[in-house]
Amino acid sequence: MNEQASVTLDDVRRVAELANLELTAEEEPRMQRDLNAILGHIDQLNELDTSGVPAMAQVSEMLGDTVLDRGEALRMDEVRPSLDRAEVLSAAPETDGRFFKVPKVIER
Repeated sequence: MNEQASVTLDDVRRVAELANLELTAEEEPRMQRDLNAILGHIDQLNELDTSGVPAMAQVSEMLGDTVLDRGEALRMDEVRPSLDRAEVLSAAPETDGRFFKVPKVIER
């Protein structure tokens, strides 16, 4: 792995802050080591020659109309009506008439 791609302790602290994680002083260097190991593995993968491998957005594009191992075929996507908003909201414990209202669970 090249030196410029290594994760610093400041990087670990910033990512932990963004993820709302509280890492102890003992966990920070371990997380730094783990993240650098992951980046090292990615660097190894980047060394592979994939020029002969066609780009693919979805696995289903490769399967097409084929039948899977268990006998089922992939269904075609089709537009169907969604649930009625008023009916769904009427079953909710609390709404503002347009959206579900839920209690706040993350404190900063």
